[in-house]
Amino acid sequence: MTTLTEQAAALLLAEHAFAPATPGFVGAEVDLPLDAPGLPAALLTALTFRPVLRHGFLTARSPRLAVVSGPPSPGLEACLARMADDLADPLPAIGAAIASGDSGAGGVRVALEAGLDGGGPLGLTRRWALANTLAPVLAAAFANSPLRDGKPTGWRSSRQSRHRDHPVLRPVADPRAAWADYVLATDGPFRETGRPRLADLVRHVDALRPPVAARGHLEFDVADRQPGDGWRIVVAVTAALLDDPRAAGAAEQITAPLAAEPRLWERAARDALTDPVLAAAARGCFVEAYGTLARHGAGRDLRDAVADFTERYVMRGRCPADDLLDRCAAVRPAPR
Repeated sequence: MTTLTEQAAALLLAEHAFAPATPGFVGAEVDLPLDAPGLPAALLTALTFRPVLRHGFLTARSPRLAVVSGPPSPGLEACLARMADDLADPLPAIGAAIASGDSGAGGVRVALEAGLDGGGPLGLTRRWALANTLAPVLAAAFANSPLRDGKPTGWRSSRQSRHRDHPVLRPVADPRAAWADYVLATDGPFRETGRPRLADLVRHVDALRPPVAARGHLEFDVADRQPGDGWRIVVAVTAALLDDPRAAGAAEQITAPLAAEPRLWERAARDALTDPVLAAAARGCFVEAYGTLARHGAGRDLRDAVADFTERYVMRGRCPADDLLDRCAAVRPAPR
């Protein structure tokens, strides 16, 4: 197979970064952490063939992690309904292995359309910029992985701590080139072999898990697994702030200054909403998201869930990880 030059790879990456489309379709993935021993080898092999659920697919990322992936759905409500169907009972064998309790392990990913070519609030250039300034705010609000083996790690989101050195990407004139530059700057086939094949480049891109990725659509991988059906709040808030032009304009004003903040991803993962800058941005964004859902006639149950999360966590400078840390501190033996 013909090898690629770095220039050819950059052109391919830029060409396939975004598939311009009007915002509106919403997709989601929810990780299902599994109790030890998790998936047996035979079932793990079977899940590599993407068993079809009622709407989406069930796959295994590892023996300890299953993933329910919903299809792109025409609007938020359709996405949430389809995901709820598939999460209700993905497969009896998986249901028996799903970890009990709200450990915080795993995550929730949201997929939105890239946007339209050109400018404007629905243009992909502005959506890419907003996605990257909004992402650390969402990561801080939905942080929920502070423990490892039952002990605090020092991070409210241990998952996002791997991005501690990740910069908040500033607005750029050409997001396609920016994505290509990011992919080629990370450790991968060009660092290892110098002249990779196309298949090597594809594997490298698939393995990348940045907070915001350009995979034809926009993919957000910022939220930890949430208690109960809190995954719905992640999807609803993300979609509301990106796909409604009025909300996107407000979120843009709220989060644009964050591009100049130092070590913001480290702060989001470690401090979450105890960081005053992230806390102020989260308050503005969540209030805007709730108003957007109400304006679009979202169901009362969903609006109440977003309102409850906003009041319980965002307005108090807390995140779900703080509940886990409080419980951990309560059972910790007192020093003698």
